[in-house]
Amino acid sequence: MEKPAAEVIKGEGWGRFPDDLEYHSGFGNHFESEAIAGALPRGQNSPLICPFGLYAEQISGTSFTSPRKLNQRSWFYRIKPSVTHEPFWPREPSHKKLVSEFDGSNTVANPTQLRWKPVDIPDSPTDFIDGLYTICGAGSSFLRHGFAIHMYTANKSMDNCAFCNADGDFLVVPQQGRLWITTECGRLQVSPGEIVVLPQGFRFVVDLPDGPSRGYVAEVFGTHFQLPDLGPIGANGLAASRDFLAPTAWFEDCPRPGFTIIQKFGGELFNARQDFSPFNVVAWHGNYVPYKYDLSKFCPYNTVLIDHGDPSINTVLTAPTDKLGVALLDFVIFPPRWLVAEHTFRPPYYHRNCMSEFMGLIYGGYEAKADGFLPGGASLHSCMTPHGPDTKTYEATVARGNEAGPHKITDTMAFMFESCLMPRTCPWALDSHFRDLDYYRCWIGLKSHFSHNKTDVKSNDLQNGNKSGCFEH
Repeated sequence: MEKPAAEVIKGEGWGRFPDDLEYHSGFGNHFESEAIAGALPRGQNSPLICPFGLYAEQISGTSFTSPRKLNQRSWFYRIKPSVTHEPFWPREPSHKKLVSEFDGSNTVANPTQLRWKPVDIPDSPTDFIDGLYTICGAGSSFLRHGFAIHMYTANKSMDNCAFCNADGDFLVVPQQGRLWITTECGRLQVSPGEIVVLPQGFRFVVDLPDGPSRGYVAEVFGTHFQLPDLGPIGANGLAASRDFLAPTAWFEDCPRPGFTIIQKFGGELFNARQDFSPFNVVAWHGNYVPYKYDLSKFCPYNTVLIDHGDPSINTVLTAPTDKLGVALLDFVIFPPRWLVAEHTFRPPYYHRNCMSEFMGLIYGGYEAKADGFLPGGASLHSCMTPHGPDTKTYEATVARGNEAGPHKITDTMAFMFESCLMPRTCPWALDSHFRDLDYYRCWIGLKSHFSHNKTDVKSNDLQNGNKSGCFEH
């Protein structure tokens, strides 16, 4: 439902959000939105004179010639076009911890299982941009293939500036503190337990209504997130299209002297000045839009007899590659759900994976790690590095035996960014005093339970000169 013209707020800063923000519903839909009735042209996209003297401007998320089913673009009708700014210049002081090109000159290959404790919120004034730092990634924003995983800690709202990411799409997962996000399409309130996707090229501002904030960001280069195919699951389940919410048109029409556009380009930041707000879009239509999703609406599917399902069954969004079934980056969650399998080790199995897995925890605990993995923390298990439940979880699970009844996992929300590319890790992440250097110890206590004629074999081996006591068959 559209907001009537009488409710348009002109000249109000974006730092104050109403409690009853309205949204468009649906994933990948072609929306129309007007903050003033009649602001959208009818019958064509770019008339000689637009209604109310507005400028027509298109933003393209895919090439013009992409197949229709993949093509993403939107049309804005704005008070002044976004081109009206001064030339860009390198931002000073430059941001030293954002990476979009991953090679041996700036990052490190490291197959070790890595884990980080929650990072403290800074004491000095820090907004979303200055609080953003890269943990790991692969590929190249210039070559339009790859990903980066960032985290952020912030304690202040962005002031008289907006951010624009020319490198790729951001998928933001707040862990502490709400985010009030103003975009060219309108406004989004995003709470911990929700996610927001900010597509490549959109200008946006992040306000912090609750003060200190912390979270995770996945960035993909050269592709966009989409819903996974459901296959044998059928037509329903997992993340439903209707639960994805896009903003409705809202605009600001007042002078903004010295307003700064901060553009991320190849991982470097640049400034450009203009004298007006970028959020002057009175109407828009299209399918290239920011959107949010409430993770509590996810409909999980699970084992109902034996064995533990692969984590791919919990995929919310996927950024595909050209290779069928192989993701540049999957966003997977581990929500509250029932475990009911019989004669089955119910936590996730021990695993070596051709994909690489970065995990975070929004709230609660994670079923495979009894200790040490905390909300706001993270872990990285790279390609073919073994991982799985810690010793405490394994022993507790086995001790319950086969008679353990149905069990419901509650009060938790963990997630995983999974990629087919091998990540390189940033040196400041490896050297961070928040890195858990004892992470490997959580598996050291796993002991052998092998019991096949163990005593007899050891005795015979020693008699036959096998001093190691190893069993050979």
